[in-house]
Order: sequence, then structure tokens, then C-alpha cells
Amino acid sequence: MSESTERDQRFALLMRAAQAGDREAYARLLHELIPLLRRAVRRQRALLKPQDAEDLVQNILLSLHEARRSYDPTRPFLPWLMAIVRNRVADGARRYISRSAHEVVVDRLPETFSDADPNTIDGPYGDPEALRLAVKALPDGQRRAIELLKLREMSLKEAAAHSGASIAALKVSVHRGMTALRRMLAGKDP
Repeated sequence: MSESTERDQRFALLMRAAQAGDREAYARLLHELIPLLRRAVRRQRALLKPQDAEDLVQNILLSLHEARRSYDPTRPFLPWLMAIVRNRVADGARRYISRSAHEVVVDRLPETFSDADPNTIDGPYGDPEALRLAVKALPDGQRRAIELLKLREMSLKEAAAHSGASIAALKVSVHRGMTALRRMLAGKDP
């Protein structure tokens, strides 16, 4: 009897015992499979970083755990296991390709802010009285849309139900109103 046949039979016996509820046999099986799985992953994906290869081995072990009930004890164990390995390695390759298609690799990430305190405001934030007067000077539809959506923080659906205006009309009114407010507060005429 060859060494691989003996090993397959030993794994099959351990898996049968694990299926019957023997936790020690299951732990022993997993412990013995880890080096075999590492070699299989390295053989199929030689260029993987060590941590990525280890993640793949752990993923295979999870798949083995999930599929352990599907193992037929009358059949050889290693071909069943290697089918799981092939599937998980293929899944890993698909994930890698998908992720790398959308990733941009850079040596140095750009800085968002160059200042140590970028979110500070120098002085008071605007003039509340000027804002109140500017809102009051808006046409009725724009003023009402600003009040409901920006000041009362209603959703578009709530504001539409409250005002009787359509969602599209509210969006247009808010946009035009905000543009007019910016102009008025910057000192320009609406």
C-alpha cells in the first residue's frame, strides 16, 4: 500500500469519526491537513504573499468545515478535499482579479489636508441676521423649500407631503434658493 493511500485512509477514518461527533479526531484531522493545504496553495498560487496564502488556507478550512457532512465515507478523502481546494483557490483568484481591477496602487497616499488644523473657522460663522433676511427675501416657493428641507431637515418625501409640491419641484426650489442665498450673502444681487 502506498504512502498516499495510507494517508488518504487515515484522513478518511478521522473524517468518519468527526462526522460521528468525535471532536478529537476532527481536531487531529484539521491539524494534519494544514501543512498539506499550505503546500497545495503554494503549488497552485506560488506568487501569493505569505499572509494571502494563509488566508486562503483558512478559507479552505472553513469550507471543509461547512462541507464536512457532504463527505461520503465510502469514497476516498483526498480527491474530495482537493476539489474544495481547487474551488477556493479559483474563488480567491476571482476575488483578487475583481479587487485589482478597481484598485489603484500608489507608493504614497496623498495628503488630504496640509494644515495641522484644517477644520477650524476663523471668527464667528456668518451673520445669522443676514441669513434670516436673505431667506425672507427669497421667492415663496424657494423660501418654503429651504425652510422644510434645510432648516427643519425634513426628507423630500415628508416635505412634499407637507407642502403639496412634488419632489422634483422641491429639489429645483432648494437648488435655486441655495444659489440665491449664496449670492446674497456674498454681497451680490440675487
